[in-house]
Amino acid sequence: MKATKAKVGTAAPKATPAWWWVAGFAAAFFLLLEIYWPAVNGPFVFDDEYLPFFDPGFLEHGLSRLGLLQRPLLMVSYWLNLKQSGLEPFSYHLVNITLHFVNSCLVFFLMKKALEWVSLEPGERRLLAAFSALLFLVHPVHTESVAYIAGRSETLSVAFFLASYLVFLGRREQGLSWGASAAVILLFGAAFLSKEHAVVLPALILWTDLYFRTRDWREAIWRNWRLYAPLALMAAVGGLFVWRVLAAADSAGFRVMPWQHYFYTQWRAIWVYLRLYVLPIGLNADYDFPISRTPFDHMAIVGLMGLVLLLATAIAFRKHLPLALFGLVAFLLLLAPTSSVVPIKDAVAERRLYLPFFGLLLVTCDLLRSWKASKTAKLTVMGVWLALFAYLSYARSAVWGDPQKLWEDTVSKSPHNARAHFHLAMVHYTQERCAESLKHFANAEKAGYREHSLYVDWGLAHLCLNQFEEALAKLRQAAALENTGHVRSQIGMVLARQQKYAEALAELNEAAKLDSNYDMTFAYRGRIFLIQGELEKAEADFRRALALKPDNETARQGLAEIAGRKGLAR
Repeated sequence: MKATKAKVGTAAPKATPAWWWVAGFAAAFFLLLEIYWPAVNGPFVFDDEYLPFFDPGFLEHGLSRLGLLQRPLLMVSYWLNLKQSGLEPFSYHLVNITLHFVNSCLVFFLMKKALEWVSLEPGERRLLAAFSALLFLVHPVHTESVAYIAGRSETLSVAFFLASYLVFLGRREQGLSWGASAAVILLFGAAFLSKEHAVVLPALILWTDLYFRTRDWREAIWRNWRLYAPLALMAAVGGLFVWRVLAAADSAGFRVMPWQHYFYTQWRAIWVYLRLYVLPIGLNADYDFPISRTPFDHMAIVGLMGLVLLLATAIAFRKHLPLALFGLVAFLLLLAPTSSVVPIKDAVAERRLYLPFFGLLLVTCDLLRSWKASKTAKLTVMGVWLALFAYLSYARSAVWGDPQKLWEDTVSKSPHNARAHFHLAMVHYTQERCAESLKHFANAEKAGYREHSLYVDWGLAHLCLNQFEEALAKLRQAAALENTGHVRSQIGMVLARQQKYAEALAELNEAAKLDSNYDMTFAYRGRIFLIQGELEKAEADFRRALALKPDNETARQGLAEIAGRKGLAR
């Protein structure tokens, strides 16, 4: 489609004073802080504690061990947080919020540029661009990407992605120079090294050049050959990288189902994202979304037919709503890396809407542009819309800031979600409400969660209540699933609490054989030797525990007690 030229013959608008821009962006940042303040001091939640910076050696060796398959720029950002403030969550949250603000600013400039493709007065163009940026800023669906530390993969990669696309839009009509092409490529590379979904940027750039062309499509592409030549190579290499990353990333749950099943499921999942954009209620940290194993399972085919009809409608109205068709296709393109044929354990996740949101903003602006209403009516609708969404985001960030609220909310919306019950059980356990945690451990097992970690933590919850036999039963279930040094050391510890020292030592000796690097095995064994009066053996074990973990308090106290006994002996 050929681009629609903006109106000509109008007087040049007066330049907006610089202080207006400063005041506007400052007010937006203050609003964002207010919205997310309930989550700023919130703890790490969900998968946050499985991120690499929790590894004790990450600060010293983490950067040197990074590879291209490990999102190195994302890891660098975590490393800087860790170096600056350790494991205090505040700074991690503040970085996420700042990145979200930067992305909202980039959305403003992108929308301002994109709206030049249709006939609009400069004032209306700025208004719609500002509305888009604020909608991106306050939309409740983004609370997962912003309030969840692991969501930084979205905010960081999208910052580079949008910056790259903005450079392209600013130079595409006259043809990108080598310098501009290099800037686009470097920012694209940074986005890709933050999260692999950025691999779709070349497709978005091509779609832009083809859709808003002012000449033959071959000329439109040739005009920016300095960009397309290296991008074609990078896209091919990036595509291979994505498959390797997905194969290696166990935590995200890749390769958990046939690709066809995932593809059918996404025909329905895309409608969830569209609904959340328009009506962001029922937000859920962990959707229990059923899988469609055939095109007719859970009416998946209806979802596909709906998408086809939606595209057909956009095509039919493309002359009146050119941005709507462009934005809808852009939305589907940007969603494709996570919502097409690459199977991921979680069929639906709200953070996946963070990047494709830009396409839906284009659709929204085109509809608002074509709405025949007074400026006052439009301003009223936009103002109420933004105020309502800001309130909903504030309420949702409060949920993300409190682990108990988060998992109670998730369990209430997904009562058969085993993982949600497990996380709620762990919240109760860590807050020493052990009796309450037992119920949710049982619910997790009933819902199908029968992992090694479930039985370990379930056993420790029984131990918390001095239910030794029940604790041993659960720990032995865990050992039957996966016989690790950790679980055998926990069995030994429980037996020691029952004063069954011979059995406890046998378990701890086996634990040391299975894993000679777990410090608590030696701390527990040292305590038994200390009780039995074998001070030399106890001291050796305590020192071994401290060599593995210098801040092991059990070992420190044990050595202090040994020193006291030896002093009295003298």
